[in-house]
Amino acid sequence: MASLYLIKHSMPEKVADRPAREWLLGDEGRALAARLGERLAGLGIARLVSSVEPKARETAEVMGARLGLAVTAVEGLHEHERERVALLRDLSVLDAAVRDMFARPGEVVFGDESADQAHDRYAAAMHRVIGDGSDSIAVVSHGTVMALFVARQGGLDPFPLWKSLGLPSCVTLSLPELRLVEVIQTPG
Repeated sequence: MASLYLIKHSMPEKVADRPAREWLLGDEGRALAARLGERLAGLGIARLVSSVEPKARETAEVMGARLGLAVTAVEGLHEHERERVALLRDLSVLDAAVRDMFARPGEVVFGDESADQAHDRYAAAMHRVIGDGSDSIAVVSHGTVMALFVARQGGLDPFPLWKSLGLPSCVTLSLPELRLVEVIQTPG
């Protein structure tokens, strides 16, 4: 059976004067990505894909070194668009904004696109990546869009899933059915 491994990028180094889409991994983030790569080794992953954002691409490259796979960056897998949102240091404010976005998916209530728009963009890119679903694929992307995609595939509430995803973490779906199999948290 083929699987889709949706991986939330590893821990970035936050830079207050740069948008989150430009952040890179620090030493801790690279070490955590390597550990997740080791955990996924031997699972028959045939392709490794990433978002074009640097933290996702770098996570994939570190994992690719462990898995013996080259990385292909794909447009459309980037995070929910919120470039003009300032760095939210108070996580309760971020939680409230994301919860509101999930609760009102057809409206632009946080950032520059609605949850529906982010999901549709991400789902279209995912379906291009998956193809016929015959090969196991790992895709490194971002928590909000991953939660939207997985929740809508399985009829789940996206907010608790989003909250549960560590940096990095992995959600395994069966292919071609896209049925939730397992959530693998940040390796210790």
